[in-house]
Amino acid sequence: MASEKTQKATFGAGCFWGVEETFRRVPGVVETAVGFMGGTRANPTYEDVCTGRTGHAEVVQVTYDPGKVSYRELLDVFWGAHDPTTQNRQGPDIGAQYRSVIFFHTPEQEAAARESKEEADRSKRFRRPIVTAIEPAKEFWRAEEYHQQYFAKRGGGHCRTVW
Repeated sequence: MASEKTQKATFGAGCFWGVEETFRRVPGVVETAVGFMGGTRANPTYEDVCTGRTGHAEVVQVTYDPGKVSYRELLDVFWGAHDPTTQNRQGPDIGAQYRSVIFFHTPEQEAAARESKEEADRSKRFRRPIVTAIEPAKEFWRAEEYHQQYFAKRGGGHCRTVW
C-alpha cells in the first residue's frame, strides 16, 4: 500500500499488538504491520523470537503520509505508547524482544529520533532516564497473519495502549 507519497517508520515498544492499535488510530497513518527487526535469523517466526535467541525486537512498521502526519508526531505517539525507561521489559512482558527501539530509515529520521529522545529525557516526563535504542532499520520480517491487527480482530488484551 506504500506509494511515492508515503514513508515508513518502525518502532519497538513492547508487545506489538497494542502498539499497532495505537498507531492505526493516528490520522495520516495509511497502514501498519507487526513483525520483527534487528535480529540474526532470517524469516523468524513468533515462536523463534519468543525464545529470546534471535535478537529480534517485536516492532510495528508504520506506513504514513507525511503530508498528514509528521515523523515527529509519530515519535510523540511512540513515547506515549510505552515506558521507554525499562530495559527489555514492558509491563508483564520481559525479554529483549520487548525492548524500546526506534529503527530509522533515513538520516532525517535518525536526527529527529535522537533530538526527540533528548527532549523527552530533558523534559523529565519520565521518572527515570530513557533507555530507548536508536538503530538503522534492517530487514522487516512480517509476523504471522493472526498477529496483524490483533486487537481489531479479537478485542483488547493486557498490552498497554494509549487510545
